[in-house]
Amino acid sequence: MVKFPEATKRLFGNVFVCRKCKTKMKADSAKVRKGKILCKKCNSKALRPVRKK
Repeated sequence: MVKFPEATKRLFGNVFVCRKCKTKMKADSAKVRKGKILCKKCNSKALRPVRKK
């Protein structure tokens, strides 16, 4: 899908999806792993990285 590294980083780097409400957000990976980042819509801590198709 993506052919150059700048686009890959922009689309998939530090982008996470809420497991409950499917909202996408950008956040630091270390903070997500520690559980410091909440979903902006439902305040859930259950986040996953966005999938690369």
